[in-house]
Amino acid sequence: MKPSTIGGINNLPENEKREIYMRVVPRGLIERFHLPAPDSQRIKSFTRFKFAPGSSDVELSLFHEERFADPILYGHLTDTLNGQIHILLYIMNDPASPRYNVDVTADGITTKFGTLRRNLEAEAAALSDNLAPGQIRRGLSMLSEAMDTFEKFVKYLGHEIYFVEPLYYHNAIIFERHGFTYQEGRRFMERIQTGFSAGGDLLPRLDNSPFRQPAATNSIRLRSWAIHDGILGEPFTSVTMYKRVGKSAGINTCPDVAW
Repeated sequence: MKPSTIGGINNLPENEKREIYMRVVPRGLIERFHLPAPDSQRIKSFTRFKFAPGSSDVELSLFHEERFADPILYGHLTDTLNGQIHILLYIMNDPASPRYNVDVTADGITTKFGTLRRNLEAEAAALSDNLAPGQIRRGLSMLSEAMDTFEKFVKYLGHEIYFVEPLYYHNAIIFERHGFTYQEGRRFMERIQTGFSAGGDLLPRLDNSPFRQPAATNSIRLRSWAIHDGILGEPFTSVTMYKRVGKSAGINTCPDVAW
C-alpha cells in the first residue's frame, strides 16, 4: 500500500523513499543543470537526504555539483498532526550568483537564516544586491514550476491540501500570489498592511537606517527587511498558510504594492 505521509515514506527501504522524494524536484531544474535522471543511480552523488525511519520529517538537498557548498534546492517537509503535508522550508539558490553569509555570523555560528541571530554586514550587502531577508544567493525564478511539481507530489500521496510556514513577510506575500490562504496569521498580515499605509503606525519608524528605508511603504522586499529588523516590535511568527491543489484562494493582503 502506497504511504500517504512523510512518516510512512520514511519507513520504506531507502531506494523507495529516495524515488518518492525525488518527485519534489522540478524537471526543469534537472534539465537546467544537466543533472542525471531522477531515477538513476548517478543522481545519488548530487543529493543528500535526512529521512530516518520512525521520523515524520524529511530534508532534501539537491546540488548542481558534488562538492558545491550550497544546494540548488533545499526542502524540509513534515507531517501535520492529522497527516497532511507541511512545508517548513523550501529554498532554490542560483549557484552562479554571489553568496552572502546571512546564515552564519562572522565567527561561523549559525544564524538560522537571521531568525536566531544576525550577521548585519552580510545582510546589508544582500539588501544592496536586491535580495530579501534570509537569501544567501539569488533565486532561480522557478517558483511556479516548483509549485506545480510539488502539487503533483501532494496529489500522488492522496492529498488535496497542503500547508506552508512562511519564514518572512515576503514569503507570505509570494504564497498569497500563488493561491495560498491563511490558517493562522491573516489579521497579523492585515495589521502590517495598515501599519505601512498612509497614516500607519509603522511609517514614523522608517528612519532611513539601512534596514528601515522609507521606500518600504511601497515595496514588499523592503517591508520584509524592516520587519526582519524588528520594526513591528515583535518577530514575524505564528503565520501558517495552506493551499488546495489546483485552486487559488485569491487572497491579497497588500494590494498595489510592488516587489
